[in-house]
Amino acid sequence: MEIIGLIAEYNPFHNGHLYQINKIKELYPDSIIILILNGYFLERGIISIESKEEKSRLALKYGIDLVIELPFVFGSNSADIFAASALELLNELKITTLVFGSESDDLELLTTIAKKQLNKNINTEIKKYLDAGLNYPTALNKAIGIPLNEPNDLLAVSYIKAIIQNNYPIKFQSIKRTNSYHDITSNDSIISASNIREKINKNIAIEKFIPEGKINTIDETTLFNILKYKIITEPNLSKYLSVDEGLDYRLKKVITTSNTLNELVENTKSKRYTYNRIMRMLMHILIGLTKEEKATLNHNEYIRILGINDLGQQHINKIKKDITIPIVTKFTSLDSKIKDYELICANIYYLLTTDNVLLFETSNKPIRTKKVC
Repeated sequence: MEIIGLIAEYNPFHNGHLYQINKIKELYPDSIIILILNGYFLERGIISIESKEEKSRLALKYGIDLVIELPFVFGSNSADIFAASALELLNELKITTLVFGSESDDLELLTTIAKKQLNKNINTEIKKYLDAGLNYPTALNKAIGIPLNEPNDLLAVSYIKAIIQNNYPIKFQSIKRTNSYHDITSNDSIISASNIREKINKNIAIEKFIPEGKINTIDETTLFNILKYKIITEPNLSKYLSVDEGLDYRLKKVITTSNTLNELVENTKSKRYTYNRIMRMLMHILIGLTKEEKATLNHNEYIRILGINDLGQQHINKIKKDITIPIVTKFTSLDSKIKDYELICANIYYLLTTDNVLLFETSNKPIRTKKVC
């Protein structure tokens, strides 16, 4: 039996995600599908419009057998850290194949680029372009000589790098993406999550694009006010993760003339620092994740099950003696900095959405369902 690994954020869970799950079942009948799920604050520095609990519920309902949490300290970072942490968990869970979405659907090209990026000599070339003022994605493209700009392809390269670097016994398979991440206007039944979020912002009905789901509204005024307070009152912004040299001074300067989150980002970003890069930095300031503490948190300390069906439980029972990190059953009593940040995220998410996600975080009980046929 194939054990399939999947990594997702589901912001929100939409018809494209359902298509991907059904495609996996078509390619790998009678397989077990394990999902590594990012929670409240996501890889690009944005906040999920569906709660961790809701995303887990939907994943189980529509075909996932086991949902595992990707902690904030890894899930809110660059693609390489995001991918490495997720693959570390999937390797512990003994998957045989990783499946990911891809714009190019060209595994040979993606593997070639991954191997080029792993060449130690490439770092010198990247530094040269960074010193010239380019942002990291552009510097990387120039250094390897093969342009790669689509988000799913970029993540795919990070996944493949993690597999190669760690010599994981994991195969990988792509499923071609049916729409563009950058498209925010089309009205096909399968559109991107960014398109759905744009339609929500414009008060356009989204029922056509999602199978179901409870969508939360993020209070951006409260979010901006919290960030503004922290930026103004914190004497040492440089201690926070992602705040590079000079950005602390820039934030102090532009916060007084910024009136919204978008204005703050626009006033802070530059040719070198992209929108996503700035948003990740702001989320790290918001949650309080420091460089010093992140330096001590390089690997997953536990496996937290968010949702499971009977097939997923059978798989856990089969492999648990071979898993090298603990499976958490009583999350709130766990002694872990990674867990502490997860609870901070839940508290702030509750504040920004009025969705009392703390009930799920403190229940110490994963969602349990029967196997979906």
